[in-house]
Amino acid sequence: MANHTQFGFQDASSPIMEELVEFHDHALMVALAICSLVLYLLALMLMEKLSSNTVDAQEVELVWTILPAIVLIMLALPSLQILYMMDEIDEPDLTLKAIGHQWYWTYEYTDFKDLSFDSYMLPTTDLPLGNFRLLEVDHRIVIPMESPIRVIVTADDVLHSWAVPSLGVKTDAIPGRLNQTSFITTRPGIFYGQCSEICGANHSFMPIVVESAPLNHFENWSSLLSS
Repeated sequence: MANHTQFGFQDASSPIMEELVEFHDHALMVALAICSLVLYLLALMLMEKLSSNTVDAQEVELVWTILPAIVLIMLALPSLQILYMMDEIDEPDLTLKAIGHQWYWTYEYTDFKDLSFDSYMLPTTDLPLGNFRLLEVDHRIVIPMESPIRVIVTADDVLHSWAVPSLGVKTDAIPGRLNQTSFITTRPGIFYGQCSEICGANHSFMPIVVESAPLNHFENWSSLLSS
């Protein structure tokens, strides 16, 4: 999760988030190169080392036409690849349905006969020592680690958004419509998210907690909860 004075992303815990962080660094380097070039040309102009013949040259016009096209291609190709990866859902091991309400989430494990629960934020008065204020819930989502997970997202009343930054997922929850996303957790841990669509007075108080655990732990948890 995010820490105080943190400037970068949260630690990536899924292949999609790792790709997003790499693309961010790639785009940042491209932007840095463009800024450096612009500052260099401005410095030349201030020092009056650019003549009118240089500015009006057809070769220069050709360069400043082709160069932006190359830059756009350098940004577009990895971006399209990541978009394809985010939309690709291939034989998930587990399907989870997330339903947004004002102001809590309902989760249904559709691969199980009777496994569903509501997830409310724990009030500060009930918060165990060491847990995070405004982020902990009474019922966490538990998923098997290193397994493809599909999440179907919808809403019961108004617009919501199911987002977990460490996993690189953010999907709008729209009443009457089913959206979906997928991810794979690469390590065990607890990952925090929140509703990312302003949905009313208590929008800030409907957190999301995903617990990634080994398969045997998930099987024990699911059998205990569905019994």
